[in-house]
Amino acid sequence: MLRQGRWGAKQLVPASWIKQATTRGPVGPDYGYLWWLNTEQKAWPSAPATSYAALGAGSNTIWIDPEHDIVVVWRWHDGKPDELIKRILAAVRE
Repeated sequence: MLRQGRWGAKQLVPASWIKQATTRGPVGPDYGYLWWLNTEQKAWPSAPATSYAALGAGSNTIWIDPEHDIVVVWRWHDGKPDELIKRILAAVRE
């Protein structure tokens, strides 16, 4: 998902599918194909609007930030993902 479906020189998932999966759908402005989008920066105000996440039971999260080339996976967090994202992005910028 991070690099438009590409791993090294090999295209594993069609880039067109990645684009469709991370585009606003009929369900709402912040939802694609099983991916929660940050297009309006409501979910994660500290994160780029291009970031998105898969959310599961127990707040298990896979957050993807193509702008900074980051994938974060965390489990059973306290429900404050924006705080973690803010700290990660601050560390990357330093």
